[in-house]
Amino acid sequence: MPLTVGTAGHIDHGKTWLVRALTGKDTDRLPEERARGISIDLGYAPLELPDGRRLSLIDVPGHERFVRNMVAGATGIDLFLLVVDAGEGARPQTHEHLAVLRLLGIENGVVAVTKADAVEAELVELVVEEARGLVPGARVVTTSAKTGAGLEELREALSAAADRIEERSPVGPARLFVDRVFALRGIGTVVTGTLWSGSIGEGDVLRAEPAGLDVRVRSVQVHDRPVERAEAGQRVALALPGVERQSLARGDALVEPGAYPRSYRLDVALEEIESLPNGMRLQVHHGTGVHYARLVRAGDRYAQLRLSAPVVAARGDRLVLRQQTTLGGAVVLDPAPPRHADAQRFELLDRGEIAALVHAPVAVDSLRHLGNEELDKLVRAGDWAFSAAWLEEKKEEIHGRLAAADPLDPGIPPPPESWARDVLPLLGVERRGSRIYLPGAIASLGEHTEAAEQLESELATAGLTPVKIEDKELATFLERQGRLIRLGDGLAVGASAYEDAKRLLLDESERAGSITLARFRDLIGGGRKQAQLLLERFDADGLTRRVGDERVLRRKARGR
Repeated sequence: MPLTVGTAGHIDHGKTWLVRALTGKDTDRLPEERARGISIDLGYAPLELPDGRRLSLIDVPGHERFVRNMVAGATGIDLFLLVVDAGEGARPQTHEHLAVLRLLGIENGVVAVTKADAVEAELVELVVEEARGLVPGARVVTTSAKTGAGLEELREALSAAADRIEERSPVGPARLFVDRVFALRGIGTVVTGTLWSGSIGEGDVLRAEPAGLDVRVRSVQVHDRPVERAEAGQRVALALPGVERQSLARGDALVEPGAYPRSYRLDVALEEIESLPNGMRLQVHHGTGVHYARLVRAGDRYAQLRLSAPVVAARGDRLVLRQQTTLGGAVVLDPAPPRHADAQRFELLDRGEIAALVHAPVAVDSLRHLGNEELDKLVRAGDWAFSAAWLEEKKEEIHGRLAAADPLDPGIPPPPESWARDVLPLLGVERRGSRIYLPGAIASLGEHTEAAEQLESELATAGLTPVKIEDKELATFLERQGRLIRLGDGLAVGASAYEDAKRLLLDESERAGSITLARFRDLIGGGRKQAQLLLERFDADGLTRRVGDERVLRRKARGR
C-alpha cells in the first residue's frame, strides 16, 4: 500500500540530517537552504523499510516563517516522523507542528529524539519522557544521524506505524495537489505531488484547477521510476507536454475532469485552538495551497468559509486555519454550498445526510464516493444530480422569464450551463433552434398590434417606395407572417408591392431574357437606390442572379 510519511519539528532539531541518514538523499535542494543550513521549502525522498516496503518521505521546514510550507507538505501524508532535539526538548514549532498534524487528522507516527550522541544520557531520558507525553501512544526512538545509532530501530518503528494505516480506496476520481512545478529539457513541464485519490496513467487527460486548463499526461514516475499508473497515496511526478511552466503553481489541483466542483465557499465543522470570531479573515490551508477567506459562523461548531479564490475540495477534507499562528482547523462538510448561515443545514450535513449537500446540478461522478444510497434521494438527469427544490426553483424562474418574453418572439436563450441539455426536458420547455419556448407557444402581436397596423398602413401608402423600419423585432414578426418584405439599409416594402415588383421583373426577364438596373428602375417608376434594393432582395430570394450589369432568371423562377 503506497504511504507517505512527513517530518515535523522545530528548526535545527535535525529533521533533514535524519532524513539524509535514513534515505541517503539530501532534501535541501535550494542554494539558499544549503547556504543557511536550514530547510525553507519541501524536500522529498524514498524511504526503504526493513520489510522491503518503500515509503514516500516529505521533509518540511521547521522555521516559524515557513509554517505555510510545512502545512503544504503535511496535507496528504499518512503518518508523521516528529523530530525532537535531545539537547533542547520540545520548542514552539514542535507544538505548532503537532497541532497542525492533529488538525489534519494524522494520528499515527513515530517520535525521533535526535542528536543523542551529543547529550548526556540523563538528559536524553528526560527528553524521551517529554516526547512520550507529547504524543501518547507513539513510539519514541533515540537516534543519532551522525553515528547511525537507532536508525534501524526507527525504520522498524515506522514500519509498525505504517501497518496501522487503513488502506486508501483505489476507487474514486483522481485528485493530486501540486507542490512543485519545473521544466526539464526535452520533457517540458513536470509537476509533482501526492495523489490523494484515484489513479493517474500515461495518456490521461486531467483538469488543472482553478485555472480550468486541460492537460494530458505524457509519462508518470514514482520516485524517479517510470510506472504505468500511479495509485492513491504515492508521490507522483507527471510530465505535461504543451503546458507552460508559468500556467501551473503550488496549490493547483489536477483532477479528473468534471469530478470535483470549483467553489468560492466551503461549509465546515470547526476545531478551534483559539477563538475564531464571526467575520474574521483567515488563511485557509487546503491541499498544498493557501487561500484567504472570511469566516461566517453558524452556531458554536459550524461556519462557512467565503474564499477570495475558488478551491477544489471534497467532503471530509481537512483544513488548517491560520493568521500569524495556527488558530484551528476544520473539516469540509459541503465543498460547494449555497451562500447561507443555516445551522440546521450544517447539522444535517454533519450527520451524514449527504443529499443535503446538493442543490444546483453537480456531476454525478463527483458524488459517487458519497454512496449511491444518498444519490437516490436526488433528482437525476443524464450525468447530473440536483435537488427537487432546485428543479422547482429553476422551472419557476424559466417559466417566469418566458411569460415576460416579447410576444413577437416568446422564446429566450437556454441556460448557458453544461447541464442544460440534460435538464431542459424536466423544465417543461421545448427547444426550437437556439431558443427555448413554452410548449405550443406561438408568436403574436400582443401590445404591438397598433404599431403593426400603423406600419402596414404606411407601407400600403408608400407602395414600392421603401419605408424605414424602426422596430426590427416587429418587422421580423410581420415578415414571418408574409405581411412585409425587408430590404437592405433597414428598409421594407409591403408584401403586395413586392409581388407587383416581382411580376414586373419576371415578365420583362422572360420577354427580353434579362433585365438591367436601369430598365427595372423605369418599370417601377422609382429611383436607382429603390430599384437596387429590390433587385438585391430578388437575388437573395433565389429569383435572379447577376451576370455583369444584367440579371437573369434562375431556373426555378422561369415560368412563374
